[in-house]
Amino acid sequence: MIAIIDYDAGNIKSVEKAISALGEKAVLTRKPEEILAAEKVILPGVGSFGDAMEKLHGYGLVEVIKKVVENKTPFLGICLGLQLLFERSDESDGVAGLGILEGEIVRIPDAPELKIPHIGWNSLKFPREGRLFRGLPEDSYVYFVHSYYLKAADESIVTATTDYSTLIHASVEKDNVFACQFHPEKSSDVGLTILKNFLDIGREDN
Repeated sequence: MIAIIDYDAGNIKSVEKAISALGEKAVLTRKPEEILAAEKVILPGVGSFGDAMEKLHGYGLVEVIKKVVENKTPFLGICLGLQLLFERSDESDGVAGLGILEGEIVRIPDAPELKIPHIGWNSLKFPREGRLFRGLPEDSYVYFVHSYYLKAADESIVTATTDYSTLIHASVEKDNVFACQFHPEKSSDVGLTILKNFLDIGREDN
């Protein structure tokens, strides 16, 4: 069973549909026992960093998420879910993130002829091999919707980047923790391949 953490953030249903399209059983839940029993856990979402952290605390999910990571259960953050894994965000000054990974979320700098928020398709570069991108060529296109982006403290965890006004750390991988700033569930066949690669983690030798 794949647990999709439900903390009243947007875009959760589309992730559920994408997982179901891959033939997997997905459950939207905020129940600790379901999340901790899941084979894989996904933290999706769009919205404000501060509001999201308030909801995660309010539902008692912060320690649950940290326990999932500690248990080495494969964990995937999507869009806002990526941002929440890090320490802080320019969007919500003074609000601490989950701090599972080191780095900060900063506003995309203004640039001539570029609109913010960044909405649309951008190609990915792969600075190092990432398990989410198995079978995908460099310069594959994925769909972004965001005004803030990740600057990871440790660039060795960055598995995909894109350029939009600046170099954006678009995906990271560290041990059992994976995250994408873009939306794989809205990225056509490329996105479904990324999600399938995540679902296959740990099953390769079975």
